[in-house]
Amino acid sequence: MSSDTLSSNLSGSSIASAGKESSVGAVPDRLTEDVSSLRADIGKMHDILSKFVSEAGGQAARTARNVGHTVASQVSSTASGLATSSADAASSATEQFKTFATELEGIARKNPLGALAGALAVGIVIGLIVRGRG
Repeated sequence: MSSDTLSSNLSGSSIASAGKESSVGAVPDRLTEDVSSLRADIGKMHDILSKFVSEAGGQAARTARNVGHTVASQVSSTASGLATSSADAASSATEQFKTFATELEGIARKNPLGALAGALAVGIVIGLIVRGRG
């Protein structure tokens, strides 16, 4: 080989090796940039996930509170309805008892001897029932 060819080969190889050195030096820099970028992305994902969990927890608490209020109002209205029904039933029973007592009083005023005979018969029946148990 001639000296020109040898020097051009040497200079070409030095250029190639210099290019390789610069590309080898760039790889760690690119890796460092990529790792930094990944860290930033993971930090953003962590923030987004934290916000999401916080909002989901708040929504769950609001939903539980709303369900609690709904159940409480339904129980309250049911209890109120039962109280009203019980009061109506008691009032109806009282009215029926008053009506029955008024009818018995009217019968006793019209026929006092029949009322006494009926009371005597009821007393004897009650006496027999009580005596049979003792």
